Amino acid sequence: MATPGWMPPTDTERRLYEATARGDWDGQIAAIAGEDLYLAAPQPGQDPLPVYDDPTAGGTCIPVLTRGMLPPWQPQQFFDRVSLEELAQDWPNDRWRLAVNPGTPCAAYLAASPAHRAAWMQRRAQGGVRPGGLLVTHFGGPLHGPVAQGLACGAPIAVHHSVPWNELGTAFLDHAADAQTLREQWSVTDPASWQQRLDQLLGGQFVPAETEQALRARARARKADAPEVTAGTTGTTGHEESGEAAGSADAADGPAVPELVTRYEERFRTDGLLPADGQVVSLVALDHAHAVNLVRWGLGARLCAPQQAEQAVARAGAQAREVYGSWEEFAAGYALGRMLAFDNGWFGPPYAEAAHIHRVLTQDPSSPWRGLPFA
Repeated sequence: MATPGWMPPTDTERRLYEATARGDWDGQIAAIAGEDLYLAAPQPGQDPLPVYDDPTAGGTCIPVLTRGMLPPWQPQQFFDRVSLEELAQDWPNDRWRLAVNPGTPCAAYLAASPAHRAAWMQRRAQGGVRPGGLLVTHFGGPLHGPVAQGLACGAPIAVHHSVPWNELGTAFLDHAADAQTLREQWSVTDPASWQQRLDQLLGGQFVPAETEQALRARARARKADAPEVTAGTTGTTGHEESGEAAGSADAADGPAVPELVTRYEERFRTDGLLPADGQVVSLVALDHAHAVNLVRWGLGARLCAPQQAEQAVARAGAQAREVYGSWEEFAAGYALGRMLAFDNGWFGPPYAEAAHIHRVLTQDPSSPWRGLPFA
């Protein structure tokens, strides 16, 4: 039965809601077959599975949630990611049902006999796993204002993982994965080390200092050399000056821009990551994006709380606006930072991925880089 006025938080819940409303069992399976599902982690002393009797289903159920239906952040409430395939393989009782988002407008109650579970597996095999590189918006998350602008700075990493770009909540992936990411990639294991890494990222301390200095010097020279534009006249802005004129100032104002940077900029212009006369202003967009997601991982690992997270994300957006003048400049800075860190001139898979994410965020009409003002 349809629920007037209810807005599904993401496309997954919309597809599930529509399939349920039309009584389409196969459509329900298709909506969740490739998605992450979330199973409540047991508290100490609780049974490992949150089995319950559901009057709607008329029997015993195991409840799972889709990503968009996760509850608000709670300090001691955790969820484990599972797939429909894993549930099918480890299902404990043929008479039980799978309750997806029970008690919500997008609830589905699925029979789980061996034949039904075989159908789950077949649908999963047909549709495959949800790919990375998707732009997802959570319509219950921040869509406007400083927190949304800050979260948009972290959108490239959210797109990489195909998770909502504008979510500050229960998990980035799940509690265990978020804690593992912080521990293995950032050496963060407690609130103090999390705060230290956050401050370092917001200070731009992880980008190569000499290259950053060269880019900043070139940008200052370019801006200084640009003719002033007054009302009623035409001319070039600071970011439209020729590359030749800008490059001539490098030696006087700081170290020369590395050849590898100019190679990437040439390729960026060819592939549309920079305009025809564009140059990268700074690399710190990479640190700003990581800072936003360090906050999200920290929330998932319970190393920070929501109010602290919102303040940190808004701060990341403010730091980005001190350096860049537009989402286009920020995007190019992020892409170049990624290339210097992970591609090193090979123009290999990291480059292809960065170009894809750039196109998604700069061209998709639903992208925050299209809908949110930068300043």
